[in-house]
Parts: sequence; structure tokens; C-alpha cells
Amino acid sequence: MALLLFSCKSKKETIKPSIENISSSIYASGIIKSKNQYQVFGTVNGIIADVFISEGDEVKKGTPLFAIENETQKLNKENAELAARFSDSYANESKLTDAKLAIDFARNKMKNDSLLYMRQQSLWQQQIGTKIDLEQRELQFQNSKTVYNSAIYKYQDLKRQIDFTSDQAKKNLLISKNLQNDFTIKSEIDGKVYAINKKKGEITNAQSALAIIGDDSKFTLEMQVDEYDIIKIKKGLPVLVNLESYPGKVFEATVTKINPLMIERTKTFMIEAEFLKNPEQLYANISFEASIVLEKKEHVLLIPRNYLVNDSTVLNANGDKITIKTGLKDYNKVEVIAGLSANDELLKPIK
Repeated sequence: MALLLFSCKSKKETIKPSIENISSSIYASGIIKSKNQYQVFGTVNGIIADVFISEGDEVKKGTPLFAIENETQKLNKENAELAARFSDSYANESKLTDAKLAIDFARNKMKNDSLLYMRQQSLWQQQIGTKIDLEQRELQFQNSKTVYNSAIYKYQDLKRQIDFTSDQAKKNLLISKNLQNDFTIKSEIDGKVYAINKKKGEITNAQSALAIIGDDSKFTLEMQVDEYDIIKIKKGLPVLVNLESYPGKVFEATVTKINPLMIERTKTFMIEAEFLKNPEQLYANISFEASIVLEKKEHVLLIPRNYLVNDSTVLNANGDKITIKTGLKDYNKVEVIAGLSANDELLKPIK
């Protein structure tokens, strides 16, 4: 029995360097947010009495969004209105009128007692009457004068008290009305309602997000970059963006903000960018993948990265090692600065 042995020689893979463009970039992923996007919070506790908006509505700054009902605050406002009416200066005009009449009465009595005192003095000078009569007239005049001055002081004190109480009640009413305004939640920007988190009749508090609103004409790309790459990122760097909603298309953006505080949980930094030209239609919270371009070169000599034996060595067609100098690298290719020409044939190393 004959044993036939067959051997085959594996086919060697060779290529020649190509002249292409290459860029060095950092991978990032994130979500798209509406410009000025924010969560709507109330500042008070209560029950949602009314929802004035629907998801997708366009709103202007100051547009009412929610009405919150709180029975205690309602009663406080009514109580402040009652106090303001009770303490109003016009409502206390009768008290001031009585005080003025008391002044007039005291003034007239003082004048009358003054005349009687002067008359008694004249009689005394004519040796008519007794000294006791003169002293009594003087005492009556002094008492009347004291009562008159006291009436004036009482009037002034009463007026100050009424004015103070009236102003205080008005201030309390104003505070109550301002607090009441807190029960009507209004939009802080011109934008679109992206989400509504509360329905009419539900309980809410200052920690509950009621809705999400943002500018539907401008968008921000928020992406996370690893802490090892953050020192390479600069404002103004170009960003190439891929959206699942637009397969096969690449959109251009630019880095606009680098948040300096690292996110400890993920060991990343938040980077913001903006589109140079928005896609035709965008929605908030769409995810994306991006490449932040650090450097770009055109018409350079490139070879596949898997043809490198190490960072600076390749094999020629005969299997001999050639030392080269490399430049920019991307995920697939590497720039050759020196050591090769476009006509050299390279052998793929077996790894």
C-alpha cells in the first residue's frame, strides 16, 4: 500500500505602499442634546392642577407650563389679602379723624383756659379775686396744654402705626402673591417641549423634574473622552460624526467646550461639540459615534498596520527586514516617513 504525501506551500500575501490621506483621531461616543436643554423643576410642593403643554409644543420664554395647587398657600394668600384690607390707611381713616377731633377739642379747650387764665391775671393785678383762683386758672391752662400736646403725639403715633401696619400688610401680600407665582411654572427659554414627566393630579415637589425643554434649532454633541486622551483635545478640533439615523453619512462638527472636571465613575471627561451644519432633522438624546481629528495629512505613503513586524520594521518580498520611520496612524494604516517607496513590495508577516 502506497502512502501519497501531498504538501502545499501557502501563498504569500504581498502589497505595495499606497498614496492616500490619513488622520490621527480619538474615538468618542455620546448623545446629542438640544442647546440650552434643561429639566423643569418646581420650587414648591403640591398637586399638579393643570398641564398647559404637550410634548412637541413650541414654547416661548415665560410661557406657563404647569399650575401647582397648594391649599395652605391659597389660604395664606387670602389671609394676607384680608390683613391688607384691614390695615389699609383708608380703612383706618376714621381712627385718624377721631384723633384729629381730639386735637381740635384739646386746642380749643387750651385756648379757652388760656383766656380765662389771662383774665384772672388781669383781675389779680387789679387786686380782684384770690391767689387761689389765679393758681387754679393757671393749673387748668397747663393741664389743657399738656392734653393738647398729648393729643398731637397720640395722633402722630397712631398715624405711624397705621402706616407701618398698612405697609407691612402690603408687603406680606406682595410676598404671598410672589409665592403664588411660584405655583405657576413657566418656561425659561424659547424652545421645544421634549418630555413631560408629570400628569394632572399627581403630587410634585422641588426635587421632581416636571419636563424637559430645549432649543430645537441648535444642538450640542456631548461625548466622553478617556482621561489618557484628554490632554490631546483642544477647542476648535474637527469632529467627524456618525449617526445611526443617517447610515453611511458623516457629519462635520467642531469641539466647543472641554469640561475640566473628570467624571470619577467612568474616568472620562465630558467634551462638547457643535455641528458645522445640522442634519436635516435631529432629536434630543440621539446617540452617536465620533472621531476627534487631532492631525490630518494628505497624499502620504501608507501601509497596512498588520504589515508591521514591530513599530519600525517591515519585510520585503524576499522576507528581509527593513527598518522604516513611521508617522501618523489610524486603526488600519500607518504613514511611512522614510525607508520605503511606493514601488517597494512588502510581505505580510505571519503572526
